[in-house]
Amino acid sequence: MASCRRKLVGGSLIGGMKETQEMIDFAAKHKITASIELINIDYINTAMERLHNADVRYRFVIDVANSLKAA
Repeated sequence: MASCRRKLVGGSLIGGMKETQEMIDFAAKHKITASIELINIDYINTAMERLHNADVRYRFVIDVANSLKAA
């Protein structure tokens, strides 16, 4: 029997500016960091293929500002 691997592409809403700042302050105080892979917008299709192939170790973060500067 083949196993079914589910994938999730999503985001989260953590609240407004106050709640976001509280979360950032808490993370900084406790030295909690995230492991990310920073990508440009033109890498999106490749990133989606990597998600499909389970070739992702970190969260993707899209660098929109620098992607737009390059365009």
